[in-house]
Formats: sequence, structure tokens, C-alpha cells
Amino acid sequence: MPKVIYRYLLIFIAILSILLGLLGIVLPILPTTPFFILALSCFARSSSYFHHKLLTIPYLGESLRDWEKEKKIDKKRKSQIYLIVVSTFFVSILLLHAHLLLQLLLIFIMLILLFFIRSIAHK
Repeated sequence: MPKVIYRYLLIFIAILSILLGLLGIVLPILPTTPFFILALSCFARSSSYFHHKLLTIPYLGESLRDWEKEKKIDKKRKSQIYLIVVSTFFVSILLLHAHLLLQLLLIFIMLILLFFIRSIAHK
């Protein structure tokens, strides 16, 4: 595959990951952080400009810089992620009060996500 096509493919994947990450902020089923980490990785290989822009985003930039340098998340940020995940899943579970199977599915997905977040080292 020619380098130009590869570069634009990586940029496309990164932008798609950012959009999915932004969607994940409001939809509890989509995890935000992994999508932004994927975008960071794609931009690191394709566009130094967008890579720098992603690292300087006010709320996410610090976490992404920590991830890029040490593959770790700050302990305070990790606590915030736990709170956001549990609260958004809790609201979703409450909204689906008449659908026990969907509630159980959301609880299962939440537990997997919390386990994934727990497995990431913190500094």
C-alpha cells in the first residue's frame, strides 16, 4: 500500500475514533478512552499536527499525554472515569426499568468496562 494512502487511512480511522469517542461521552455502551487512545496512535503515525492537537485538548490531553509516555492513567482521573461510567450506566439501567434482560446486559457490559479500567495501571 502506498504511503500516502496508508497515511490518509490512518487519519480517517483516527477521526472516526474521535467521533465514536465523543459519542461515547453520552452513550454508556461506547467507551470513550479507548477510542481516543486509538486516535492518538493513528495520528502519531500519520499527522504530527493532529497528534499535537489531540494531546492539547483541555480535558483529555493530560490523560492522553500520560498514556503516551507511561501507559498509565492518573489515579484522580481514573476515579472520575469510574464515577462517570457507573453514573451513566445507572441512568441507562433506570430508563430501561421494564426490560430486565437489557438491564442485565448493561450491568454485564459495565462490569467488563470497569474491569478494563481497573486493569490499566495508575500513577
